[in-house]
Amino acid sequence: MENLLSIITFIPLVAAVIMALFLRGDDPAAQRNAKWLALLATTATFLISLFLLTGFDPQNTGFQFVEERPWILGLTYKMGVDGISVLFVLLTTFLMPLTIGACWSVETRVKEYMIAFLVLETLMLGVFCALDLVLFYLFFEAGLIPMFLIIGIWGGKDRIYASFKFFLYTFLGSVLMLVAMIAMYYDAGTTDIPSLLNHNFGSETITVLGFQVVGGMQTLLWLAFFASFAVKMPMWPVHTWLPDAHVQAPTAGSVVLAAILLKMGGYGFLRFSLPMFPIASDLLSPLVFWMSAIAIVYTSLVALAQQDMKKLIAYSSVAHMGYVTMGIFAANQQGIDGAIFQMLSHGFISGALFLCVGVIYDRMHTRDIDAYGGLVNRMPAYALVFMFFTMANVGLPGTSGFIGEFLTLAGIFQVNTWVAAVAATGVILSAAYALWLYRRVVFGDLIKESLKAITDMTAREKAIFAPLVAMTLFLGVYPSFVTDRIGPSVAALVTEYHAALPADSATRLALK
Repeated sequence: MENLLSIITFIPLVAAVIMALFLRGDDPAAQRNAKWLALLATTATFLISLFLLTGFDPQNTGFQFVEERPWILGLTYKMGVDGISVLFVLLTTFLMPLTIGACWSVETRVKEYMIAFLVLETLMLGVFCALDLVLFYLFFEAGLIPMFLIIGIWGGKDRIYASFKFFLYTFLGSVLMLVAMIAMYYDAGTTDIPSLLNHNFGSETITVLGFQVVGGMQTLLWLAFFASFAVKMPMWPVHTWLPDAHVQAPTAGSVVLAAILLKMGGYGFLRFSLPMFPIASDLLSPLVFWMSAIAIVYTSLVALAQQDMKKLIAYSSVAHMGYVTMGIFAANQQGIDGAIFQMLSHGFISGALFLCVGVIYDRMHTRDIDAYGGLVNRMPAYALVFMFFTMANVGLPGTSGFIGEFLTLAGIFQVNTWVAAVAATGVILSAAYALWLYRRVVFGDLIKESLKAITDMTAREKAIFAPLVAMTLFLGVYPSFVTDRIGPSVAALVTEYHAALPADSATRLALK
C-alpha cells in the first residue's frame, strides 16, 4: 500500500481535527460521540498497521515502506521502518484503542482529552517512522505537549508541579540533542538518517576548553544524545520526574507514558547512539552498565518503601528500563534482542498494571495501599488479572516478562559478569515489592467498611485486559514472533558496530 506509514501516522491527527471542528458542546451526547470517534480512529489505525506485519520482510535489514518527498525549507519528509522500529509502531497502535477504552469514566473536557491522546498517538508513531533528523526531532519534542496537557489538566492535586517537572526535565535534555543534530548536519552535510548511519563521525582525541576528549566528536555527540534519551527512559539518576508524573497523571496518561513514551529513549539509543557513534558507545558503555545496575537495585529498594500504588509501579518501570539499557550497550545479539523484547513486553505489562490501579481508583478514589486489603473476597476477576500481571512483571516463565530479562542478563553476562551479578538481584527484589503489593491489596480479610460494597470489573474493563493478557502469554510462549522479526536487523547492527571499532576494542570484545 502506497504511503502506508503516513496513513497510519496521521489517521489519529485527522480524527482529532474532525473532532475539534465538528463536535460541539460538553453534554453527555457530545462526550459519548468524542469517545466513540477516538476509539474508531485508534482501532482503524491499528487494523491498517497490520499491513506492516504482513508486508514486512524480516530478512531485509534495510528500511522498508520508505516514503520520501520534498518538504519545507529544503528539508525532506522521509518515513520508513526496519526490524528495530516496526514492532514499536505496532505496539503503539495496539495499545491506543485500549487506552481510549480506559478513558470512558472521564467526564471533564472529554473532547479535549480525546484530542490530546489522538495527537499524541500521531507524534509517537512519527518518532518510530521518521528517517530524517529534523522530522525525528519535531515528532520527539512535540510529543511533550499533549502529555504535558494531559497531566496538567486532568491529573491529580499536584498536577501542575508534576507536569512542569516532566516538561522541563525532558525538554532540557533534548536541547543538547538539538545542538548535536546541528553539528551532525554540518559534519555530514545531510539530515537523512540512513545516510548518517553510514557516515564516519570523527573519533580522534580533541581538546575542548582545555580538556582532552577521548573519542573526539563521537563522544561529544554521544553525550548530547545520551542526555536526551537517558531522561526519556528514564535512567538513574535523572528518573525523579517519572514517579511524580505517574502519580498525578490520569490512568490513561500513565498507560501511554509507561508503555510507549519511555520506549523512545531505548529506541533512540538503538537508532542513533550505537550505529552512529560506535567508538563512543564502546568507550562509555561501562558508565551505562553501572548506571543501569544501580537503577535496578536502588529503584527496586525504593519501590519497597512506597505507599502509593502508582509510585511503586513507576519505580518498577525505572528498574525494568535498567535491563533495557544494559542489553543495548552489551552490543551483542542476545543483549539487544532482549532489550527490544523487554521494551515490548514492558509495554503490555506496565500498561496493564496501571490499568489495574485505575480500576480500583475509579471505585475508591485513592491509590494508598493501606486503604485496601481483602479485595479477592469482592473482586475475584480483578484479583486474577492483577495476579497475572504481577507475576509477569516479576518475570515468571511462560510470560513475556521472563524472556526479556533472561536475554538481557545473558547478553550482559558475556560482557561484564559483575554488572550481570548485581543486575540479577533485581529479579529477587522485583518479586519482593510486587508480591508485597499484591498481598496487601488483594489478600487477607475484607475488614474495611468502605470496601464491602466494591464491585468487580465490568465487561468493558475485562475487554480492555483480555488483549493484554493474550499478548503477554503469546510472547511468553512464542518469543520467536518477535525475535524472528528483529533478529536480522539486530545482527546487522551488531556486525556493523563491531566492524567500526578499532582492532584492539574488537579483539577485547571478542575475548569477553
